[in-house]
Amino acid sequence: MTLQDLINKTCLIGLTYLTADGDVLKQAQYAGTVIKVDEEEGITIKLMAIDGAQGQAEADKTPNFHIPPSLDAWFVAPEGHFKNAEHNIDIKNPDYFVTWDIVKKKQDTEEGKHEWWEWHPKTTAPSVN
Repeated sequence: MTLQDLINKTCLIGLTYLTADGDVLKQAQYAGTVIKVDEEEGITIKLMAIDGAQGQAEADKTPNFHIPPSLDAWFVAPEGHFKNAEHNIDIKNPDYFVTWDIVKKKQDTEEGKHEWWEWHPKTTAPSVN
């Protein structure tokens, strides 16, 4: 698989945010379609509209999400209907699962100071329950 192979593919993205010590801060999930790839700038995903009942004008306003250009975090998804009400996810038969750990580089950051985060691809395929 190459980056170019991802264009127009759908994906379910799972992110785990961790402290510098490895404690989980939060988890997030997104779903969308890959619209652009660049070996330096990363992969751009057009996120799905949060409410499927919205009109096309609202769907066009959904944000893009950018992730690193590593293919190590991409796994072929099994067929299925994946829902997560907490994160407004409702996607049928995505092409890929994408999983990343995002690690905070400094334990304590002074209020208003820039925080540094490092992205690590999860290289083990996620399990589906």
